[in-house]
Amino acid sequence: MNGSRHWLFWPILAAAAFFSLQGKADNFAQVRYERQSDRLVVTMVYRGTNPNHNFSLKWGPCQANQSGNPPGATAEVLDDQPGDGAEQDFARAVRFSLADMPCSRPASVTLRAAPHFFYTLTIPE
Repeated sequence: MNGSRHWLFWPILAAAAFFSLQGKADNFAQVRYERQSDRLVVTMVYRGTNPNHNFSLKWGPCQANQSGNPPGATAEVLDDQPGDGAEQDFARAVRFSLADMPCSRPASVTLRAAPHFFYTLTIPE
């Protein structure tokens, strides 16, 4: 970069960093299956003004897998405070029952949090 255009680079970089932080959505820090309780244990990472967000699953239909793998379903992770101002970072473990999972087991489960975070794991029989 030459010296005459160098001054343009930093404001653009600063604006990109600012807007990427403002747009940070819910994400998964860790996901595991807890066989004893038949639940998913998901460490949710999110921003807000308070730590009291509640999360739930909205299941999609069971889909057959063409490659011989078990069938699968996608569950959207919903935050009950999606418009909460992104002031602080929070993380907490949330347990989701698999009682309403639409597939028989074994099954692949894909968790999705808006806008583009995905995590897939297989639930055994």
